[in-house]
Amino acid sequence: MLDLGCGQGRHLHALNDTKTFYAIGADLNFEDLQAARHGIDIHQYTESITPGPHARRCYGLVAANALALPFADASFDAVICSEVLEHIPDYQSALDEIFRVLKPGGTLAVSVPRAWPEWICWKLSPNGYANSPGGHIRIFRASVLRKDIERRGLRFQRRHWAHGLHSPYWWLQCLLWDRKENSRAVSLYKRFLEWDILEQPLLTRILERLMSPLMGKSVVMYFGRTS
Repeated sequence: MLDLGCGQGRHLHALNDTKTFYAIGADLNFEDLQAARHGIDIHQYTESITPGPHARRCYGLVAANALALPFADASFDAVICSEVLEHIPDYQSALDEIFRVLKPGGTLAVSVPRAWPEWICWKLSPNGYANSPGGHIRIFRASVLRKDIERRGLRFQRRHWAHGLHSPYWWLQCLLWDRKENSRAVSLYKRFLEWDILEQPLLTRILERLMSPLMGKSVVMYFGRTS
């Protein structure tokens, strides 16, 4: 599996309960890669760029550009590209690279910010959220991105919406952008989300399931490469 734009390794950490895997996390930000490596229990994994014949749980971290991935054609059974494409000016070339390294029969999972919650963020903070360094440079329409991916020979499988509890947090941040670092409301909401992610109590899982179709911050789509 390739986690393209892995950041600090959230998806790599999610593999903790998987008995057998070989995963690569790729990102431009070296500090994030260092944090990802620090967050992985290296006693449970083999760290390698190429898996050995007996490795059952193996990972690697690579500083790489999404427009020129350092992998051979058809290298991966699965590619995750989560909340990445909205940061890349030439996202079409990134899609070309994803298609190139994905094996025939492989699966692509891609997520981007959902259009209307993202639009609210841009309107609430046009000079902050919409113009922050390294921030989002476009608002995707899911139907357009789906067509972009399908044109490359991937078959759409399904979609869902995620992070319903996160949209109000980002709206609150944008509303208070210039003073968000000192805002008690923003701080309390952040602590609530961190608690929810770590503990996953039943009540918030139910709220997340109910809110995501209505106001989920992200749209997630799955595709399969047929040839």
